[in-house]
Amino acid sequence: MSKKRRFFIILIVLVTLLIVFFNYENNSIMTSEINIRSNKVPHNFDGFRIVHLSDLHSKAFGKNQSGVIQKVKELNPDLIVFTGDLVDQKNYDEKPSLDLMQESVKISPVYFVTGNHERFSGKFSSLEEKLRGLGVNVMRNTHESIQIGQEEIHILGIDDPSMGNESITEYSAAEEAIKNSLQGIKKEGSFKILLSHRPELFSLYTQFDMDLILSGHAHGGQFRIPFIGGVIAPNQGFFPQYTSGKYKMNHSSMIVSRGIGNSVIPQRVLNRPEIISITLSPLN
Repeated sequence: MSKKRRFFIILIVLVTLLIVFFNYENNSIMTSEINIRSNKVPHNFDGFRIVHLSDLHSKAFGKNQSGVIQKVKELNPDLIVFTGDLVDQKNYDEKPSLDLMQESVKISPVYFVTGNHERFSGKFSSLEEKLRGLGVNVMRNTHESIQIGQEEIHILGIDDPSMGNESITEYSAAEEAIKNSLQGIKKEGSFKILLSHRPELFSLYTQFDMDLILSGHAHGGQFRIPFIGGVIAPNQGFFPQYTSGKYKMNHSSMIVSRGIGNSVIPQRVLNRPEIISITLSPLN
């Protein structure tokens, strides 16, 4: 075999392997399991399971989102939450997004908050109506109580701050949204879960005594470097602080989803799409 022929065979093999690798990184969904223990979790909620999804960006994973839905079913969740960017502003396609929500509500109650792409798509009003029609709990600076027997926890959800008054900063918009979502919660010391798209506002969330914050937006840093983490994330820049997994500050825990879709940057590296399963348990 000539050197030239050998070179082309090696080149074809390498290109094929790269294509397989990049396809795997973009489309092979992994499940991460995280336990949250707190003395504020009621005993009736011991083992309560939440599936956390984020940042679909209108991507399809098989017919009727079967690639995602089958994995969610296997986790047997008590609750499913979606923390923003269900659609993509530039490649707007409602069908994959509505398919995911339509199938998800058949599994358990679904709670949704907006991301920046809902706002910038300019089409959220009609999308919100469709989501509510499917039975999705669209949370817009509101809260709801989840009860098991005589015990309860609270779930709060705020709009992405880009949807706020443009005359104020995003920090101030998020602060006002949290205050609105807390109105009507009478029981002091209850376990509170906040759904908010933006992880970079973690320090703000802790000021309101949130026990668990669920966020997305960072896409896992898009490209992940072993032992270092994500490379770049919106609103955090290069080598961002909050991209994936669990973070602690004061008495609050924040879990950041790497998301399941892509947006401006179409490729993930060492950063597969992610479904998070969160299990609550009391400390005593």
